[in-house]
Amino acid sequence: MTQNPQGQMHENMHTGPVPPEMNHGGHEMFDVHEVLGAAIAGLNLYTILRPHVQDQELLTILDRQFHFMQEEYNITTECFRTGQDPSKRTQRYMMKENNDFVFGMKPSPPKKPMQTANEINDEVISGYLLGVHKSGASLKAMCALETTNPVVRRVLADSVPNCIEMAYEMSIYQNKHHYYQMPQLAQQDMQQISNAFAPSHIQPKGMTQ
Repeated sequence: MTQNPQGQMHENMHTGPVPPEMNHGGHEMFDVHEVLGAAIAGLNLYTILRPHVQDQELLTILDRQFHFMQEEYNITTECFRTGQDPSKRTQRYMMKENNDFVFGMKPSPPKKPMQTANEINDEVISGYLLGVHKSGASLKAMCALETTNPVVRRVLADSVPNCIEMAYEMSIYQNKHHYYQMPQLAQQDMQQISNAFAPSHIQPKGMTQ
């Protein structure tokens, strides 16, 4: 007796409403699993590095970001498990640093890998923390594009700007302490590049505004 693959496929398809906790597509299941795993890894890294922080300012930033990330992880986990609105609304992370970058390069010794764990310092730690948010922003944005559940999609999308804000806060901290130097192009080159594009006023035929 032969089986009908096409009939089997139709048999497995959901044509009616599904329970909220089952309202997830296949891509979403794997992608959110990866996002939550990365979130745990980031929180673990914050916990591991915290005892080695020397600068009180960095420690304050680390603690503030950790508590926000932990709350965001809990909200994501809850809505992924239930498929419904979480019990707490998503929040917006607001850094306390100013937006002033120091531009230009100062002479500094070449960077190289540590030879022993005893060499860990605030420059190394802040670089790790910055990496958590840079990878988190990319991963969550890609995941949101594949997410079918509207609540999970919104929570993930809301989280991306928070990753950007925390990364920006960390990069400003690094810049202030000359860990992350910011070169600039010559003024003439900057002006030429920034003025290389003009507004578009084309109105294709048949297109309404």
